[in-house]
Parts: sequence; structure tokens; C-alpha cells
Amino acid sequence: MKILIFGSGGREHALAWKIAQSPLVDEVYSAPGNPGMDKIGPCFELDPTDLKAVQELALQLMPDLIIIGPEAPLAAGASDALRARGFDVFAPSQAAAKLETSKGFAKDLMEKYGVPTAAYGRFDDLTKALEFLETMEAPYVIKADGLAAGKGVVIAENLEDAENTVEEMMTGKFGDASSEIVIEEFMEGEEASVFVMTDGEGAIYLPVAQDHKRVGDGDTGPNTGGMGAYAPAPVVDARTMELVQTTIVEPMLSGMAEDGMPYQGVLYVGIMVTEQGPKVVEFNARFGDPECQVLMAGLPGDIVPALLVCATGGLAGSHAGLCEMMGLSDFRPGAVVVMAANGYPGTAEKGTVINGVDKADAIDGVTVFHAGTDINEQKELVAAGGRVLGVTATDADLKVAISKAYEAVELIDWPGGFCRTDIGYRVTR
Repeated sequence: MKILIFGSGGREHALAWKIAQSPLVDEVYSAPGNPGMDKIGPCFELDPTDLKAVQELALQLMPDLIIIGPEAPLAAGASDALRARGFDVFAPSQAAAKLETSKGFAKDLMEKYGVPTAAYGRFDDLTKALEFLETMEAPYVIKADGLAAGKGVVIAENLEDAENTVEEMMTGKFGDASSEIVIEEFMEGEEASVFVMTDGEGAIYLPVAQDHKRVGDGDTGPNTGGMGAYAPAPVVDARTMELVQTTIVEPMLSGMAEDGMPYQGVLYVGIMVTEQGPKVVEFNARFGDPECQVLMAGLPGDIVPALLVCATGGLAGSHAGLCEMMGLSDFRPGAVVVMAANGYPGTAEKGTVINGVDKADAIDGVTVFHAGTDINEQKELVAAGGRVLGVTATDADLKVAISKAYEAVELIDWPGGFCRTDIGYRVTR
């Protein structure tokens, strides 16, 4: 098989790395890719939201399967355009991807299908939004409706901060993404990330992961796209997982299919484990980044057959065999520590030189995934984004995996970057 991956982050590098290990695969193409992906197979420079360029590249390469990693091409309709050309695509349609691209749309669907989530209000009028705040109790959860690169959620501790946040968002802080907002009640509990691979009917549940969204140790500072993750996360026990399946995933998949927008690809279900049971924090229409790095590193088997069946249908009839091929029952615990450029999640410094990645990569069980890197004119590896590297480690023991990841971080010589020092603190303390 030839497989084409659209995207350039740590998630896409992890997918390319895992897919390239399949005996079914001869070639992995990436567009635009990154220096880590370039070592796996050819990279093609393009904007994955440019539907004309995306289709032209697919027609040139004629891949057997196309995987769309990030959210922006999904929002632009890349999967629909490629399917219309006859390609098999592992990704939801533009309509189904609205679960991520519009938080208000997702909340309305959950209400319609009876899926447990926080009480909310949806607003495109500033006055009404501020009036609604008066009816809520602190702390306040305020979300930009559209895509804001993982930074569009603010938890305000008091009414004044909440009012300022609402005003900032609705007057252009995130452009069109925050012209409409969602205000939610604050949910008490512990968050977890559930990933479901689906063809729209059947479902494969991957090991539960836990992300670390805040930029600073101890979950302090502003939200980010994710500073690290580990799996499996013990906060989700068997009973909680059963409730996730029966009260969240199954109603969403069946409801969306009935409403003419069947969901194919991977569904990220961000849940809060509350005293009342699991409730949805948010949906994403893709693998999480950095959770994907841990999941791909920990799966011992072949993920390609499952990706293909999710793209083409028939998952229910082949579920057990696909899970066995992936090695789900032998998942190896792991952790990823994100190294970010100084200034992130604000204005990140770009162009700073990174050394020592090969030394870190040489540790047994460690893989360093590239998320925001480039090669400069001197052929040096440099930072080209906010989150730059995903230092990932696996081991039979999760605590050992976490310590291996930090051992690898110490070998990377990059004064222009930083990381959290407490990834996985809930299982190591």
C-alpha cells in the first residue's frame, strides 16, 4: 500500500512512524510533513487547506489510503473533496467535523441525543452573553465557538474576569472563531481523553489517555494545545468506560448517522469524570496531539487494517480481528513530554537551534516526534512552532516510562525551549 498523510505536527509524525512499520505498507507520503516525517518518506510542500492542491497531489500519487491529521483541512472540506475523487479517507466529513469546529453545534447535538455534558448557553450577542453570566456561579467556563489552536477555552475564577473574557472574545480576540461563544457551568472532576476509531457504526476504543493542558507545572497558567500526556489513565475504570460507551459514544454515532452525517475516522471524546458519571467536555474530530504520540508508541501491532476498515466500512464484522492485529490487549504504557519554544502559548520564539535529538532517540523505548521543527540554511534542526518536540517513552511500567521520557529530555540541548516537569504527576505522586 501507499499511504498519504496530510499534516505536519507531532500527531502526524507519530501516525507516519507507526504506519511505516506495517508489512502492508510500501510508501508513506506526507504533506507538508516535517523533518522527522521526511526521514520516513517523501514530503510535499503544500497547504492542506488548499483543496485544489490536496486533490492534485492525491491524483499524482494515487495512494491506497489518505489520512487527514489536523482540524483545519477537515473544516475546509478536504475529506469530502478527496472522497468525491474516489479516494478512501480516514477522516470525518466536513459536516461531521463540526463536532470540533463549532462547540455550539456539538453542545446542541449532545442536548438532542441526551448525551451528558455541562449546562450551557450559546451566544452571538454580547449583551445577552453578559446577562447569562449573571445567572451562573463561579468559576465560569468560556469557550470560543470555532477553532482557536487549543487556546479558545478560559476558566474565569470570578465574575469580573468572566465578563472581561467574554468581551475580549466577542470583540475579536480569536477573530471569527470567537464571534460566537459558549458559556458553560464548571464541572468538578478529573479529565481524560477517550479515542474511538469508527466507520460510523462500529467502534474500536483505544487505551484512555490523560493530557496536561495548562502550560505550567501543577496545572497552572494558560491553556495550551497540550504539554504532555500518558496512557493508560487509571481515572477511567471499567464501569466508567462502559458509561462512556453507552451514554456518550453510541448515542452520538447512531444519532449522527440518522441525521445524515455518519462519523468516520477517529472521534476524540474529552470527558470529565464527575460524581454523577462521565460527562463530555469537548469533542475533537481527530487524534489528540500529544495523546496520539503515546497511543502509537504503545500499540505493538499493526494499525493499518483498522484505519482502512474505518475508511471503507465493515468494522462491526471484523472488530475482534482488528483489535488483535493492533495488539490492543498488549498495549505498552507510555508518556510524552512536550518541549515548547520559549514564549508559548503566546508568541513563540522561532529559529532557535536544537541539538541532541539523536541522543535522546537512542534510548531504548524512546522516540522523539517532531511537532514544530524545520531545517535552517546551515542544515541545523530549529524550532518552527510553539510546541516543537514530543519526547515519548514506553515501558512495561508507566512510572518507568515517564522517567525515561525525562531522561531523554535531559539529553536535548535546546536553550530556546522548555517543558513541564510534572507530566503524569497523578500516577507518580
